[in-house]
Amino acid sequence: MKLLTEKYVMDKKNTFLYKNGFAILFCIFLIGYPGYIQAFSFFQDTEIQNGINYDEYRGIVVDSDSNKPLISATISLNETNISTITNDEGEFLLKVPKNIASDKITISFLGYNDEVVSLSTLSKDEVKIRLNPSVTQLSEVNIDPRDPEALIKAVMKRRGDNYQNDNTIMTAFYRETIKKRRTYVSLSEAVVDVYKNPYVSDKKDIIRLYKARKSADYKKLDTLTLKLQGGPSSTLFIDVMKNPDLLFTDDILRIYEFSFDKSTQINNRYIYVLNFKQRPYVKDLYYYGKLYIDSETLALTKAVFSLNLDDREKASRLFVRKKPSRAKVYPTVATYNMNYRETDGKWYYGYGKIDLVFKVNWKRKLFNSTYKLNVEMAVTDWKKNSNNENIRPKDRLKSSVVISDEASGFSDPMFWGEYNVIEPEKSIESAIRKIQKQLRKLN
Repeated sequence: MKLLTEKYVMDKKNTFLYKNGFAILFCIFLIGYPGYIQAFSFFQDTEIQNGINYDEYRGIVVDSDSNKPLISATISLNETNISTITNDEGEFLLKVPKNIASDKITISFLGYNDEVVSLSTLSKDEVKIRLNPSVTQLSEVNIDPRDPEALIKAVMKRRGDNYQNDNTIMTAFYRETIKKRRTYVSLSEAVVDVYKNPYVSDKKDIIRLYKARKSADYKKLDTLTLKLQGGPSSTLFIDVMKNPDLLFTDDILRIYEFSFDKSTQINNRYIYVLNFKQRPYVKDLYYYGKLYIDSETLALTKAVFSLNLDDREKASRLFVRKKPSRAKVYPTVATYNMNYRETDGKWYYGYGKIDLVFKVNWKRKLFNSTYKLNVEMAVTDWKKNSNNENIRPKDRLKSSVVISDEASGFSDPMFWGEYNVIEPEKSIESAIRKIQKQLRKLN
């Protein structure tokens, strides 16, 4: 067991490991904390958060047939760039400035018809909004399905036409959570400004941390603290159209085999669904998943992919650089989800999510520990950076940042104010209430 001051950290030279031109994302490091207990509380009680310069609207988005909640559905305020997404329970909270005249929102979800709703139909009580499935098979495929290289090349060739080619400043909400089995042990949130460069530019996007807060109960971590390194930079990195080398490598056909899945629709537009997985003879660790491509413009609208983790030792080396000698740590799940949104014929970063699961086996312990790490970032507003504003180097959020170390813990119910955030699920709210009780006992 290590002293409190001695840390096990990942190599800070780079947040990503590049191998043969292929990028693997690793996000965690471990710290030993013997007998160390600390707790913070930060989530707002939304019932006592009253709007001053904005109005709040709530709702739940569900499938009209099954009544199941639709996760990560997009809610956009018409004629603006203001938006939010639903949480894992299909719930959303949208904050609308009082000086904006628009009174309608559009709810979108892949494979469903868009639904336009008047804000007047929403109230403080959560209104259920039902989306109708719209899954239709393409009558014809314009690109030969036996030639996926042609489709991928066409997607990349049209990148400049299909995606934002202006410098933009985006406001985004970021959340990361760590669960030990079913219990939340760490939660961090932040609002960041993302200075996004055009998609055809090689310049990296820049992040500035605006506000952050955290809650952690290290007692439940059993002397082992898992922290995510990379923070919002990790979710920007999975923007595969801005960072094509993640998937679209020069030797993509040597690495992957492709097949066409049943097509779907979004906003009454047909979408190709392209499956991909690494070829059997490729022994390194690569991805498998689905690409969703607009059939008219050939814009990639969504990418869902996972890392092959068959080789435990190799996977562990990719994600964990150093660890306590008594522990074996290896990932069992590494899944990435990237969604794009469309405005005036241009697509832009909308929502990114990373899900990781790790097993920790300790020597001379009968049971192992399972940790689930979730990272998500949603763009809630954006504007063109017409004056080419920039961020001073000292104010930029580094790709090696540990966001929970940058945050301070407190329970200000008005903390987020007018910023749109992803509603916390009931399980998160329950965890926060328990931590708040613990704080009251300690004080």
